[in-house]
Amino acid sequence: MKWLLGVLVLLLVALQYRLWIGDGSLAHAHRLENEIKIQQAENDRMRERNRILDVEVEELKTGLDTIEERARNDIGLIKKDETFFMILDEGQK
Repeated sequence: MKWLLGVLVLLLVALQYRLWIGDGSLAHAHRLENEIKIQQAENDRMRERNRILDVEVEELKTGLDTIEERARNDIGLIKKDETFFMILDEGQK
């Protein structure tokens, strides 16, 4: 009977170890929940970034105004018969 009690105590200790310290423990589950929250926040941020990029792509596909604006800002597009004026601040001279 003593050996049965010893086995049960040993089993109880092993289960307590797994519950509090081992793989799949409460601390491990809490750590994984925190990692999930962080990843969900990152996913939300990336989802919003993708939404903005989708809108921009659609504007570039359908609207000539957006393409013209980009060309003016990025490569300095000037239309025929337009006059270009560059105004410099005192600090830029």
